[in-house]
Amino acid sequence: MRSLRGMQSFEGKVAVVTGGGRGIGGSIAKALAARGAKVAVVSRSASSCGATAEAINAEFPEMAKAYAVDVADHEAVAALGKQIVSDFGTVDILVNNAGVTRDGLLMRMKEEDWMTVLDTNLKGAFNTVKAFMRPIMKSDGGRIINIASVIGLMGNAGQANYAASKAGLIGFSKSVARELAGRAVTCNAIAPGFIATDMTDALPENVKSEIQAKIPLGSFGSVEDVTNLVVFLAGPGARYITGQVIAVDGGMTMH
Repeated sequence: MRSLRGMQSFEGKVAVVTGGGRGIGGSIAKALAARGAKVAVVSRSASSCGATAEAINAEFPEMAKAYAVDVADHEAVAALGKQIVSDFGTVDILVNNAGVTRDGLLMRMKEEDWMTVLDTNLKGAFNTVKAFMRPIMKSDGGRIINIASVIGLMGNAGQANYAASKAGLIGFSKSVARELAGRAVTCNAIAPGFIATDMTDALPENVKSEIQAKIPLGSFGSVEDVTNLVVFLAGPGARYITGQVIAVDGGMTMH
């Protein structure tokens, strides 16, 4: 990972990235660190967030620390908030990326699968915003960025729980944006479409082709496509953008 500090600087800023162990979250954590931010990498798995933090520190020493926590656990996240503020002194940027799926048709969906997805994807964001709200409000240009999904905009068969959680996250983002606007804190949601990850790589070729046929730009996105938008929204250039839902989906949900 080459240094990008000359492109946009986050020197002196502290960022928290949940779901930072791999995929989109790992890419976001690395991009912010490369631009000078100190990053708290959070995931449920100590090994995954540890690997991301280790990769960052190998190139940018002492820029990242790993924290293993289940974001659905309110008390654990509250304690995490105190620990991270103690370790870094403040928090300026919060990226809520942690998410899970438990897909299945509603007729056969278990309550446990419904609650697991809602607790992680929606309650998890509530928990982290509560935990870091005070330092972010004191920050010079605080930023909250929630990673939603196009599924929260258009629904999807077999993903009623996931769609509900991401639609809820969008409504949550707009409400947070209104509550914190007076402190010059912005809150926005990003709705990725089909992004090339380990999950999409495992899809059969015929399924990939069917999905791509529905995407006007004709291809899956990359984690960098989402990361680039996070970097912009986290920076000073986005100071007048709040309460928005921005799709990174190749045109899937255009009206």
